[in-house]
Amino acid sequence: MAKPMVVEIPHELGRDEARRRIDEGTAKARAALDKSGIAINTLTWTGDRLDYSVTALAQTVDGQIDVGQDMVRVEVRMPLLLSIFAARIQKIIGKEGNNLLLTKK
Repeated sequence: MAKPMVVEIPHELGRDEARRRIDEGTAKARAALDKSGIAINTLTWTGDRLDYSVTALAQTVDGQIDVGQDMVRVEVRMPLLLSIFAARIQKIIGKEGNNLLLTKK
């Protein structure tokens, strides 16, 4: 396992609204990814922490999303083989996280 990758996304939504948006976003992601051959194995909330596990290309990636009052912390643990994509994955998480948390609804 490579060193975990961490992305922190600031927001001004408050914990409850940020969690609601993440929950809604993961439901949409699951529907979209199921058609692409990427499997979401687990999405489990414990308080304000979402534990997840995703399998793609026969490799499993897991981690947590911790929802805070003004910050969301995304931790991704991936196999060494996939760690070569870490910078790209980090950029995507940051962009999509900002879209999800900073857009007015």
